[in-house]
Order: sequence, then C-alpha cells, then structure tokens
Amino acid sequence: MARVLMYSTRVCPYCRMAERLLEKKGAQAEKVMVDENPARREEMIRLTGRTSVPQIFIGATHVGGYTELARLEQAGQLDMLLKS
Repeated sequence: MARVLMYSTRVCPYCRMAERLLEKKGAQAEKVMVDENPARREEMIRLTGRTSVPQIFIGATHVGGYTELARLEQAGQLDMLLKS
C-alpha cells in the first residue's frame, strides 16, 4: 500500500471525513498537524500552493483535499492509487 501523508488540523471536519474514507480503504494516513507546527504549515503551502486542509499525498501524488479524494473514490480510481 502506498504511503499516505495528510496535512491536517485538530478541528477540521473535512480532515476527519478524509481519514474515515482512507481507513475504510485500509490506508492509515500519517498526519502532519499544521495547527501545532507553523513551519509544517509553510511546508504544506510550498508543496501544494494551497492554504486549506486537508492536503493529501498518496505516494508522490498530491491528491488535494477531501473533495478530490472523494471524487477519486467515486470514479473508482482511489484503490488503484493506494496500491501503487
């Protein structure tokens, strides 16, 4: 299974939904809590060009946020990406 990295905060409901979807698929996300570490937030912005959370990487692929993750699932592409 591919490594999953998710930039997150403690209070983000979309982060929780993304986490639940990934767990349903058998993937455990490594969470980077950007509300606890401003340097990691800057890292997230530099890597993604986005300021919102979650920001999800599956392997080297930047998926985006929860909406993009859910679209991959609806299109039947999430399993393939997780297995790469």
